[in-house]
Amino acid sequence: MKKLLATFFCLSVVVNAPLAMAEETKTTETTRDVVLIGGGIMSSTLGVYLQELQPDWSIDMVERMDNVAEESSNGWNNAGTGHSAFMELNYTPDNPDGPINISKALEITEAFEVSRQFWSYQVKNGVLNNPHSFINSVPHIAFVWGDENTTFLKRRYDAMQHSTLYRGMEFSDDPNTIKTWAPLVMEGRDPAQKIAATRMPIGTDVNYGEITRQLVDAMKKKSNFALHLNAEVRDIKRNPDNTWSVTYADLKNGEKENVIKAKFVFIGAGGAALPLLQKSGIPEADLYGGFPVGGEFLVTNNPEIVNRHMAKVYGKASVGAPPMSVPHLDTRIFDGKPALLFGPFATFSTKFLKNGSLWDLIGSVNFSNVMPMAHVGLDNFDLVKYLISQVMMDDDDRFAALQEYFPNAKKEDWKLSIAGQRVQVIKKDDEKGGVLKLGTEIVSSQDGSIAALLGASPGASTAAPIMLNLLQKVFKDKVATPEWQSKLKEIIPSYGQKLDGNIEMTNKIRSYTSSTLGLNYIEVKPE
Repeated sequence: MKKLLATFFCLSVVVNAPLAMAEETKTTETTRDVVLIGGGIMSSTLGVYLQELQPDWSIDMVERMDNVAEESSNGWNNAGTGHSAFMELNYTPDNPDGPINISKALEITEAFEVSRQFWSYQVKNGVLNNPHSFINSVPHIAFVWGDENTTFLKRRYDAMQHSTLYRGMEFSDDPNTIKTWAPLVMEGRDPAQKIAATRMPIGTDVNYGEITRQLVDAMKKKSNFALHLNAEVRDIKRNPDNTWSVTYADLKNGEKENVIKAKFVFIGAGGAALPLLQKSGIPEADLYGGFPVGGEFLVTNNPEIVNRHMAKVYGKASVGAPPMSVPHLDTRIFDGKPALLFGPFATFSTKFLKNGSLWDLIGSVNFSNVMPMAHVGLDNFDLVKYLISQVMMDDDDRFAALQEYFPNAKKEDWKLSIAGQRVQVIKKDDEKGGVLKLGTEIVSSQDGSIAALLGASPGASTAAPIMLNLLQKVFKDKVATPEWQSKLKEIIPSYGQKLDGNIEMTNKIRSYTSSTLGLNYIEVKPE
């Protein structure tokens, strides 16, 4: 009898095993209009745009972490600068043989003005809450020393005064004046050192993580939006009808796989965007490779120090340093409480995300991008040398770098904080083999059914104009309709216009956004 029961039990296990396995591996499939991969500032901004422009579209957001804004958008994983080119010297490279070209700076400034308008609209409509929870006025200061650098800064200031967007900026090479702007920078400094600074009172500090959380919270109130957390995208495949199937694993439920079939897919997954784009198999992805760069900051919360510095002070980058590595001493504001941050110090890891895999870099290399990546490595020896020097730094080296900007700093007041990972874009080039792209780049399929955002700085601060450009690229016909045009002009009052050279429009837009967001305002006056 025992043998009979044992045999029956074994047979039942064998017979039922396939059914049990089938139940465990069974996938569910849903059909949606849009899938947003990544729960950061880019995806949330695009999602809000689409909810306002096309409220009948169904949207799913897929995020591998247990909350949104935990990677690059997280407040502690970036410097929180409202990048407006007021103090970022890398946007106005020196030109000893002629006038300084400010065209890139103008592009960044115009873009940030669009972001301010987008956020203002969301505040007015209750999508974003108390503006001071995510944006605050913090003056932007460029600070340099030495004959060559001070001469450059004055020439930069003079060149920028020809634009309406930089009126109100101040220049000084007087130590006493600069001390009133940034006391910590001047105290303990050699009085014989030649220095200069510019100051823009309408600069800002921004918590992009808080913006992201509030945007997603607002989207969740709509019945046609679904947020999937702890959901890791494993595959992206084109269907015969030109829709896309996005397969993700539920990391909290035995990695059960689910499939979302969508008409449009956006990959806004920070450093993970490149490998996910490669999974799609679109030929446009073959043009790109990526190189990860991490960062660390020294941070202090000592109120005796923090309360004496209300500014973002940017210096000049080291030779070969990527744009995100410009040294700066920054006021940050979280939950109404200020902190002080200095850095960044570049780090190297093969991870594409802070919470990524050490196999990320190797996994992204293929026959299409290996040669462009090799060419970039050979052609950018200064960058390689810079990264090696940064990785070799110890605590004393980092503290010495801090003292260049804060001479009286004390080691015991500062702790090292690990920031987020960024992936610099490497693009195929017919002439050079491969080029390092400094900035962000939208990559989309020819039919516009899938798109990704690659790259880093200025990134989050220009999410609104970047996603606006994406809309114009992949939904060209929709953008041309009277309905979308009307709505876009409602969200972005300056839509289709440039502020530079238009004093009336600049004052109108800045007055509106400053009032709505509770920020400093300076009226632009004619030269």
